Amino acid sequence: MSSADEVAQLRARVAELERKLAAAEAAKPAAASAAASTAAAPARQKIAQMSGVVVDSNPYSRLMALKSMGVVKDYERIRNVSVAIIGCGGVGSVAAEMLTRCGVGKLLLWDLDKVEQANMNRLFFRPEQAGMSKVAAARQTLENINPDVAFECYDYDITLSGNYDHLLDRFARGGLDGKPLDLVLACVDNYEARMSINQACNELDQPWMESGVSEDACSGHIQFALPGRTACFECTPPLIVTSGISEKTLKREGVCAASLPTTMGLVAAILVQNVLKYTLSFGRVGYYLGYNALSDFFPTWPMKPNPACTSALCRQRQQQHAGWTPPEEQADTDESKRGPVVHEDNEWGITVDASSADQPEEVSEQVKAVNKGGLSFEYDAATSGAAAAAPQEAAAAAPVPEADLSDLFAQLRSAQQ
Repeated sequence: MSSADEVAQLRARVAELERKLAAAEAAKPAAASAAASTAAAPARQKIAQMSGVVVDSNPYSRLMALKSMGVVKDYERIRNVSVAIIGCGGVGSVAAEMLTRCGVGKLLLWDLDKVEQANMNRLFFRPEQAGMSKVAAARQTLENINPDVAFECYDYDITLSGNYDHLLDRFARGGLDGKPLDLVLACVDNYEARMSINQACNELDQPWMESGVSEDACSGHIQFALPGRTACFECTPPLIVTSGISEKTLKREGVCAASLPTTMGLVAAILVQNVLKYTLSFGRVGYYLGYNALSDFFPTWPMKPNPACTSALCRQRQQQHAGWTPPEEQADTDESKRGPVVHEDNEWGITVDASSADQPEEVSEQVKAVNKGGLSFEYDAATSGAAAAAPQEAAAAAPVPEADLSDLFAQLRSAQQ
């Protein structure tokens, strides 16, 4: 073999090796490149204590402003809050990101699916994370956003009986310092998973919030469940369940549920807002809030437990918490706990005269009753209509002089000529 042939063979082998190397590089998981880009960027350092100092380098300054404005009494308390999120899909992943940015102490994430390109119509996940488990991809992103948050991630099906004891254990001891969780968020898309969460929370007396988005992505809801005090998920089962029909029959071949990032993001925001109000004790916690995108309708009402609930655990909790009323209703009805009314400075020196002696005698007794605190009206709305109509009726009833009639007939004849 000539040296020219050997050189040609060597070049062919080199070219083949280069092709294989290029194929190997292309076949590497997208997560490797994502991790490399993340590692190249400077990571945010952990912050030992939240501060309200307004500087560009403080990620908590705008959150701590809620405290300085009097909205939240002690915002730093959020660092002691532990929340579980079951389901890291369109609602759960966004809720996890919001809580991470708010500085929650610990998040426990559950999901059994992997990130797909089909998920890119939603928020949070990125194309280069396709193929990763959702909980691993979520942890990768969230730890980079806020390293102060502690994470636990579990990639398994919570509806399997073999996983129930572990789920129960993490609810009971998965919080900071091995304490029970403060709250569980159900962001799943099927009845069976919701029932598993409902069973565990009823067993542990664990507060939780359920959320969901409709199949057409045009409506959604959140529901706050306090075992024995508000309705559990088994208290008011969906119609298809009460009819004895399997929810699996809802899925049609070749048809998937719709998904709008707007609806998903809005439901996630309502859910997390409720989490913050409950855990930080401000505002009024919602027990059920719906959303209809087509009509901008937000129905809300209290969800009371069903005394005939099919869950024996729920009925036991109802007996345990008999007589419970929502904290905001207690505040509304308990006058003794109300503090003194505090007014802002009266810059203009405005006073209210409690005397009603200067009110006209013709003012109705009803208006006087309204005005007994010192307010008065320019006129009596109840009688002013009749008074205004009286002159018109009198004018209509008065006889018209003959001279006026003659003039009118003359004007009419001239107009007709």
